Amino acid sequence: MKPETFAKFKKALRHAAEDSPFYRELYRQKGIEIGDIKTPEDIGKLPTTDKYDLRQAYPLGIQAVPDEEVVRIHSSSGTTGQPVIIPYTENDVETWGEMMARCMRVAHVTKKDRLQITPGYGLWTAGIGFQRGCEKLGAMAIPMGPGNTEKQLKMMVDLQATVLCATSSYALLLAEEIAHRGLRDKICLKHGIIGSERWGEKMRQRITAELGIDIFDIYGLTEIYGPGTSISCDAHEGLHYWDDYLYFEIVDPETGAVLPDGQLGELTVTTLTKEGAPLIRYRTHDLTRLLPGKCSCGLDYPRHDIILGRTDDMIKIKAVNIYPGQIEDVLKEIPEVSSEYQVVLDRGPDYKDYMLLRVESTPGIEKDTVETAVQKRFKSRIGIAIQVEALAIGELPRSEKKTKRVVDKRYC
Repeated sequence: MKPETFAKFKKALRHAAEDSPFYRELYRQKGIEIGDIKTPEDIGKLPTTDKYDLRQAYPLGIQAVPDEEVVRIHSSSGTTGQPVIIPYTENDVETWGEMMARCMRVAHVTKKDRLQITPGYGLWTAGIGFQRGCEKLGAMAIPMGPGNTEKQLKMMVDLQATVLCATSSYALLLAEEIAHRGLRDKICLKHGIIGSERWGEKMRQRITAELGIDIFDIYGLTEIYGPGTSISCDAHEGLHYWDDYLYFEIVDPETGAVLPDGQLGELTVTTLTKEGAPLIRYRTHDLTRLLPGKCSCGLDYPRHDIILGRTDDMIKIKAVNIYPGQIEDVLKEIPEVSSEYQVVLDRGPDYKDYMLLRVESTPGIEKDTVETAVQKRFKSRIGIAIQVEALAIGELPRSEKKTKRVVDKRYC
């Protein structure tokens, strides 16, 4: 840990402990004295927090500045529980804009580009985060928001958008529609900045091939700032994150112990300069690893691997734990299947659990051949027998937001 990073960490810790009611009470209950954090090794003595903890602080127990310094509120979706409300100061908004602008520069966006922004606006951070980055960079924002594919395509053609900002699911939907309607020669897209959900190499290849663009994977979450925490580069050797604003750790999901670089675990983030809602050792539940060494692209900022899954989207079937990333790793080895898949978990008449993996097969391949190939590869790689259903391209659901990959019917 750099000395300047530790100095920022201690300043952020003091701000949270003294000014945030949430952290003040947390550290009182845990008997934490922030003066005891004297070396980087002492950081592990501090308790971690996560979204479940922040829900207890609803609505503004996390706030660490007076109301008159708060210029904006954002929120997590709250689809799986109480939403997490995050207040932002003007400095927070500026920092976020700078991180987004950095991401865009890495993705080769310039002032001459026109960015079609399809993620949602409002309390959700995605759309407005992309727009703030555009404004900071001086590029043209086309703030479409989600949905209305007909209008999206019209504006993409008429305004000659050069950069697509979207979830991977919606980028694929748009790519398929552009191919279906024969619009490839009428669009001017050069790059795609894709995020908000994990996605595999097969989907990347499909979007790239259909649209003829370079794709950059952007990461972020509302509790930290929003999108812009990190982004992939031309080398695609992981995602670069901004260590002058954020301190990353990887911890064991079960024990909370800090893991060395290169080892898979749960990403834990400390905001080093955030004023409105500082976060200390915040567990994202996203699974990745910190990558040692310098990237071949030459950028000095450190890297983490792609997000391989979440601790809370693990599938447990037949006493085996499976993450979506493992399924994607299996499918990318099978040329007969496309990028899309859906997992259905159910219970048979014998009350035993079973897993059905629905995939889309490339044209001209026999259904039985595809299903057998997937079953054999899954059994050898993951270790359990599953059922497989091969469908034609386009038969699985498409989404304008995030695609639901797992349907669990066992407890319905």
